[in-house]
Order: sequence, then C-alpha cells, then structure tokens
Amino acid sequence: MLPRSFLYVPASRPDLFAKAAGGQADAMVLDLEDAVPAAEKGTARGAVTAWLEGPRPVGTQTWVRVDAIGLADDLDAVVRPGLDGLLLAKCSPASLGELAETLARHEAARGLGPVPVVGLVEDAGSLLALPELAAHERLTTLGIGEVDLLGDLRIARKAGTANAITTLRLQVVLHCAAAGLPAPVAPTSTDFRDLDAFRRTTRELVDLGFRSRTAIHPAQVPVIHEVLTPGKDEVAAARDVLDRFVEAAGGVTLDAAGRLIDAAVIRAAQETLARHRSA
Repeated sequence: MLPRSFLYVPASRPDLFAKAAGGQADAMVLDLEDAVPAAEKGTARGAVTAWLEGPRPVGTQTWVRVDAIGLADDLDAVVRPGLDGLLLAKCSPASLGELAETLARHEAARGLGPVPVVGLVEDAGSLLALPELAAHERLTTLGIGEVDLLGDLRIARKAGTANAITTLRLQVVLHCAAAGLPAPVAPTSTDFRDLDAFRRTTRELVDLGFRSRTAIHPAQVPVIHEVLTPGKDEVAAARDVLDRFVEAAGGVTLDAAGRLIDAAVIRAAQETLARHRSA
C-alpha cells in the first residue's frame, strides 16, 4: 500500500533531510519543483543524490517530486537505489511518457526494480486527460496539486465553490477506481496552523475515496495518521464481517446490524484490515 502521509521537504535544504526522515511521516518527499528556486536546482539535485546514496534512517520512505521542466536532469540525479518513489509534478500525457522512457532506462542501467510513480494533476489539460493518464502502464496512482489546479481554472477557494472543488476531486477518484489503481493521494492544506480544520478536511477526503495525504509541515502528519488509520471499532467490525462471511460458506449472511453482506462490503472490510496492518 502507499504511505498514508507524504511530508514535503525542500530539496534545497539538506539540513532538514535527516530530521524529516527521523520524524513521524510514512514518507518524506524531497521536492525539486516549487520549493527550489531555478538558480538552486543543480545544487538541490546534488543534495538529493548524496542523500539517496548515503546512510539513512530506517523507516521513513524517501520519495522525490520531480519537475516536468528539466525532467531528464531530475531523473538522472534521483533514480538511485535509495529511492522509494516519484511524484511527477504537472503530470501530463507528454511528461508521463517522457518519465516512463527515461525511468526505464535508468532502472535497467542501475539495476533497480520498478519505481512507483504518482502523477499530480495540476492544470486543466491534465484534468481532461485523466482517462489517458490513469491508463498509462507506468502510473501507480494519481494525486492532486490543488493550489495550482484551482489557479489554472480560476476557481477561488470559498464556501460557494466547495461543491465545484469536490467535483474536481471526485473526477480523480473516479478515474483511479475505473483504471483499477490504488486510491489517489489527497491534496494538502497550506494553512498548517489550523490543525482542527486539517483534521476535518482529511476526514472529508477519506470519505471521498482518498487514502493518503500530503503535508507541508510535520504537525500535519499525526493528524493524517489519526484519520487514515482505522480505529479499534472499525477493525473489529471488519473482522466480524469477514468471519460471518466465512461461516456462511457462500450463503446469504448479515452483519451485526442486520444488513446484507455482499461483495462490496467484503472488499471494504478487507481494505480496512489492510490499512490497519500497514499502519
């Protein structure tokens, strides 16, 4: 399963790498895109290479967000044995195709297995290309770069646009599900001080079908884990459903509330237990 939490760390700040890697996040994302000024890209790539090739704490995964601009240079620097996955910023059919070709070449040359790839939907063109992106053989799943996406669509984040934003999010969830991909990665919130609001929106995103979330501040990570990790009651209910299903031996059976247990209920229970085991 994908990590529950992805904590962004500027790739131009190698002094923060070890602290983030030793923190609570399931994965840290060394960011070679928005967080790095153009003049510092070369130095930042070198810092990421050094980190991936050096000794690192066990536990937290190391992902890298690569930029569609300068993608070849980014991939040359970061496709190393210590890399756990890639986030492709401003994912499009063209950039995903370039990434797939270059990544396969580096994997073969450097003796690496397939590197997971999360494509970030950040503009109108990528939104319209969702069927093509989701069907790409190299894509693990999708995520949303929501600040950029809303900016490109000229949509303000206000109470009156909440339904429109939910519709955009659901399009990503829908295409991931239709393509048989893992649940998408939810967008973060730039208001890292309001953790109550972050908790509420994380719950909303889970209810919409997301199963991971990005963070820009370490304080957001425990909130993501709190919401994404099934509670004791959820785990007990899921186990009860599966036990009843096994006992029924293919016959009709009901859950503890008297509701029919069908294939969808079984899948939901299995997913709950898988999320519990991976926590």
